[in-house]
Amino acid sequence: MANIFDYLAWRGDLDFSQHPFNPADNIVLCQLSYLPMDNIVSGPDTKEKMDLSQAMKMIDEKLKAAVHIKSLAMYRDDPRLPDALISSKRFANCRIFGYVNHIDTNREIQFSAVCIDTGDGSCFVSFRGTDFSLIGWKEDTNMSFKEVIPAQKEAVNYLEKMAYTIKGPIRLGGHSKGGNLAVYAASNCDKKIQKRITEIYSNDAPGFHKKIIESEGFAQIRKRVQSFIPQGSVVGKFLEQGCDYRVVKSSQIGLLQHELYSWEVTHNDMVYVDDVSVGSRFVDKTLREWIGNLDNEKREQFFDALFTIIFATEAKSLVELERSRLKAAGRMIKALGKFDISTRRLIRNTIMELFRSATRNIDTFIKPEKKE
Repeated sequence: MANIFDYLAWRGDLDFSQHPFNPADNIVLCQLSYLPMDNIVSGPDTKEKMDLSQAMKMIDEKLKAAVHIKSLAMYRDDPRLPDALISSKRFANCRIFGYVNHIDTNREIQFSAVCIDTGDGSCFVSFRGTDFSLIGWKEDTNMSFKEVIPAQKEAVNYLEKMAYTIKGPIRLGGHSKGGNLAVYAASNCDKKIQKRITEIYSNDAPGFHKKIIESEGFAQIRKRVQSFIPQGSVVGKFLEQGCDYRVVKSSQIGLLQHELYSWEVTHNDMVYVDDVSVGSRFVDKTLREWIGNLDNEKREQFFDALFTIIFATEAKSLVELERSRLKAAGRMIKALGKFDISTRRLIRNTIMELFRSATRNIDTFIKPEKKE
């Protein structure tokens, strides 16, 4: 059950000129984007690049002070990543630049990305997925009723801006929402930039609305998209992907399979299985039916109401919400009571419809899926 850290030990002595870029490298660089680089890595308005090893030493100190990270499953292994990268010839000699981390509550946007010069004549643009911020999670739910969200537009602008400072071929990638942003940016950027993109890596990322998948830009980059989901995927089965995907074996169960640290790797790839689990198919069918039974207006009303309740806690992040669970619960109950009767009815009926959809699809665990 080898993971990212085993891969860094195996391939750590070979740079990219000796051993070409592969899917395992992709998940290393996508996980890298989650590290706190504020006030360490240069922004997109300068051409300054920093050795990755130097950046990791500074980030390591920052992570040691952020002990709360260990309480959140998706980030609990982050403190191990800087040292592993520093010890790796493959990555330590890379150069990192163009970091941006933008959170705007009013626009309901959470966007972050960074560029990594891999030393093989190309550059990897890594888009961060949803972070600690609650507004980031709100933005994710907006995908269910909006064709385009602000972070997707930001991703296009970022790629086009950075492409003028990047020489040579470009690879894009991201995990979760970051994978969605990578694909969207590639399909909507300037055509001259689009031609320079060699691969787009999407790792357990939510999909798109039909209009985007049927666009000319998406058609141009479809064959360059490498999409991966774990066998118990939930996030990666949300909305339509528009392209084929490969199923990766994970050492975790349930939602914890979403974390890249749990994905199993070989010396130059990831470990694949034939299909997703019955649990993943059950969640997929249930959510598709549930979302399908709600028009865009009801989806928007429900999620806006849900996050109004969550934001009533005054927490700005998952960490703050975790720290004040009891106080937060009281504030959420109070916020629910302030809604008018029609809104409370909408919330209740929408949640009940989710349970009804789950009940209708429970036979997924009994009946095998028919293959075409």
